Amino acid sequence: MSQELGLERGVEDAKHWARILYIIHALTFFFSLGTLSIIPVIVNYVKRPETAGTMVHSHHTWMIKSFWWYVVWMVLGGVLFATIILIPLAYVVWFVVWVWKAYRLVRGFLDLNSNRAMPV
Repeated sequence: MSQELGLERGVEDAKHWARILYIIHALTFFFSLGTLSIIPVIVNYVKRPETAGTMVHSHHTWMIKSFWWYVVWMVLGGVLFATIILIPLAYVVWFVVWVWKAYRLVRGFLDLNSNRAMPV
């Protein structure tokens, strides 16, 4: 019985950390367009091994993948912007990837609070 309580306590602590990381990701996303999100991503990499075998592990992976895909698409937008002719397309790419990242943050946070694993 006490072993189960310890296990549940560990998962609850991991969920708490994941909630905090979702919030930090959101704050850095809204206030720096994601450039400061490298800080919570490092924490995601550190905390993820501790959550192996739990649904929280999928949330850390979700945040990490969201960050790196966001970086790839923002850089692609930057390359398009540098061509001068494709500046309007760069703005479209940046807008779409911004909405996509916001969706991933909201969906992840809501699924974490509903005790659902992320499809990674």
